Amino acid sequence: MSLPVPVLTIGLLLASNVFMTFAWYGHLKFKAAPLLVVILFSWGIAFFEYTLQVPANRIGHGVFSAAQLKTIQEVITLSVFAIFSWAYLKEPITWQHGIGFALIAAGAWFIFHKWS
Repeated sequence: MSLPVPVLTIGLLLASNVFMTFAWYGHLKFKAAPLLVVILFSWGIAFFEYTLQVPANRIGHGVFSAAQLKTIQEVITLSVFAIFSWAYLKEPITWQHGIGFALIAAGAWFIFHKWS
């Protein structure tokens, strides 16, 4: 049984964003580590992000436009980052973050809304 293209695409984008969030921000808890070490470690993590991101865009393109794929990725990125910053970095999510994310979600609505 194969998954529908939108489900597979979004699932791959979600998984890729988890890897990328750790690659970009996970090292913030290890400020004593040498910069070169965290760069190389982050590149290693990012490799796995690319192995999911590229197929997600290949699979999804055609069902979604490139602009829609990018919008999906950005909404997922912000969602993953909000959870990551709260759970991993122990940073609060404020009402300002909520409003900012809501405005970005409103922008996504315009990308996906069918204007006829």
